[in-house]
Amino acid sequence: MAILTQEEAKKIIDKVLSYAKADETEVTLSGGRTGNIRYARNNVSTSGETNEIGLNITSVYGKKSGSSSINELDDESLRKAVARAEEIAMLAPENPEYMPMLGPQDYPESKTFVQSTDDINPDYRAQIGADSMGPSGEKNLVAAGYLEDFSGFTAMGNSKGMFGYNKSTSVDFSVTVRTADGLGSGYAIRDYNDVNLLNSREVTNIAMQKAQASVNAQAIEPGKYTVILEPTAAGDLMGLLTRSLDARSADEGRSFMSKKGGGTRIGEKLFDERVNIYSDPSNPIIPGAPWDNEGYPQKPVKWVENGVVKNLYYSRYWAEKQGVQPVGRPSGVIFEGGNQSLADMISSTERGILVTRFWYIRGVDPQTLLFTGLTRDGTFYIENGKIKFPVKNFRFNESPIIMLNNIEALGQQQRVGGDLIPAMKIRDFTFTSLSDAV
Repeated sequence: MAILTQEEAKKIIDKVLSYAKADETEVTLSGGRTGNIRYARNNVSTSGETNEIGLNITSVYGKKSGSSSINELDDESLRKAVARAEEIAMLAPENPEYMPMLGPQDYPESKTFVQSTDDINPDYRAQIGADSMGPSGEKNLVAAGYLEDFSGFTAMGNSKGMFGYNKSTSVDFSVTVRTADGLGSGYAIRDYNDVNLLNSREVTNIAMQKAQASVNAQAIEPGKYTVILEPTAAGDLMGLLTRSLDARSADEGRSFMSKKGGGTRIGEKLFDERVNIYSDPSNPIIPGAPWDNEGYPQKPVKWVENGVVKNLYYSRYWAEKQGVQPVGRPSGVIFEGGNQSLADMISSTERGILVTRFWYIRGVDPQTLLFTGLTRDGTFYIENGKIKFPVKNFRFNESPIIMLNNIEALGQQQRVGGDLIPAMKIRDFTFTSLSDAV
């Protein structure tokens, strides 16, 4: 399916709104093409491409709302969908937290669409797989990987005159490589808007090197260690931190940002002064959508500055209740890093652990932001500035809050899951037990 132009999308949305009888009506129209290739044991297992389009209608009477969704855009289907949403709204209970729909907004231009990613075809996906499986097979290694590319659009409009349109592309690639005996395992992952930045052979080489180096892992005692977290591992925990910056949870006493006696800890220095976290939808490496999760224009926001928490997410409802301006959740965050490479960090470490990534992370205590999980796919012991040998995987119990007060160094940034995350060198990271998983 071709991506609808802004004019085509608006014409359909305006037609839906012309059929509406409710007090307020909102329409979201989105669609696109998703392609993929999956392989395991150095052989392609699945590959395909889907083309989808969908339209969602929300009708509101007072504080009662109802929604319907369709994937047919002829006039009769649109009329029926509007009628169904209005019927559901009339039957629904009132939502005491309902906020009126927004009026016209001035959305910034987005850089989320890249033509080269939109041009991806089955031949390209096959080549990506070949560039990963071929080198692995030549080294008697076994690769399993997945590539997914997307190219599409989202448009939204309502009966109060708000309208927004955005095109976007994305490509995600991950690969796990194991030795033939299954005793060594390596992993690497990349995500971009621009497929020209992806080199699957290079990414696979990283996983191959880790797989070969992690054979014959030795068991060492759990405890507190200096750790070097590659950006993927750091991102696993930093994402949990930034997603917890919610004002309502803090005000209601359910968060690490809750203040004893009530209120939030905005303005308090909670982290090392080197910690700076912000969002900027115009960033060229992680460009953001034009609007946030509630339809407000995306703007640059400082979340943490020199270790001091500056902002929390405020929904429109909670912002009005607290008498402040809404602050929406960003599509991606930027954690400022440094210039050190992983090699620099390793060479400066007397005794420590290098972690490729974490897995199976679960929350333990939201008020201290304590998490538990496992290392995986390449964990190594460092001594006197050199990697000495691979070690068996650990279970950890740690809080990102404590981590960000135990920083020894911040390294170079890498895009991880739509965020920009640096490698991190952290002292006194808590490993509680060993794991037999590879």
